[in-house]
Amino acid sequence: QLQPVESGGGLVQPGGSLRLSCAATGTTLDYYTIGWFRQAPGKEREGVSCIRSRDGSTNFADSVKGRFTISRDNAKSTVYLQMNSLKPEDTAVYYCAARRGACTMVPIAYDYWGQGTQVTVSS
Repeated sequence: QLQPVESGGGLVQPGGSLRLSCAATGTTLDYYTIGWFRQAPGKEREGVSCIRSRDGSTNFADSVKGRFTISRDNAKSTVYLQMNSLKPEDTAVYYCAARRGACTMVPIAYDYWGQGTQVTVSS
């Protein structure tokens, strides 16, 4: 049974950076598409980015393009979300999730979810 686990959240000033990590217990992430999602208070959960296992292709939400990058280190069975030039609007609980198949940013398509890590961007 795959259990994703997020880490790396915290408090950062606008313009700062954070790197989130997604690892797993139970089995390796290497064969799964990994998506990053976020949910702010009063808002629906939205897709941020995803990365495929098969070819490494990625997708990004328009709101984070040019600021966020996603990568994976198969040797560590870890997927990273590097967040730069952070804005207050990025404040949310961030989740990593896993699925087999395409790099979609539709939450319902993902089968395995982490517990979330809080990211707060504030001065």
